[in-house]
Amino acid sequence: MHIRTLTRGLAAALVVTFPLAGGQALAAPAEPAGAAARVVTYDASGAAEFRSAVDRGAAIWNESVDAVELRPVAAGQRANVRVLADNGWPRALPTSLGNGTVYIGRQAVNQGYNTVRISSHELGHILGLPDRKPGPCSSLMSGSSAGTACTNPYPDAAERAEVEGNFGGALTAKPAPVPRGTVIVD
Repeated sequence: MHIRTLTRGLAAALVVTFPLAGGQALAAPAEPAGAAARVVTYDASGAAEFRSAVDRGAAIWNESVDAVELRPVAAGQRANVRVLADNGWPRALPTSLGNGTVYIGRQAVNQGYNTVRISSHELGHILGLPDRKPGPCSSLMSGSSAGTACTNPYPDAAERAEVEGNFGGALTAKPAPVPRGTVIVD
């Protein structure tokens, strides 16, 4: 959540510095309007031995984008994303943006693919990204086409920007405000 962290730090610095320069201090908002991340919860209780890899994959997305935040589901709540381990090939079954089921398949792990890369890649599908095969190791969504030696679990700049755009993040252009009295027909 690097932009929100930077914004908070800058706002705090201005609140402290401005009165010292002889100006009037004003309370700054914690975050700019509209900058709150959409929270997508996940349940990795069925991920078996891959649970820590799933948590790390979610943390990587949280470090990489601001418009969405992946959080473990609270006890008694329903998750947006279920993560399960099985003996097949890894796959994601998105039902809508930010919702669906991820399978961390042991078949790929047994062939030598990195579990954190698998988790980040499959969560990328839930965040709206398609496979981009064949592709280089630097592209998270290149998936298995990058080979078993590839352990990069981080999205590249284009993948990060696409997720920001999917969730209406600050890195995308905002639509112009609708003039007052305008009727929008879907």
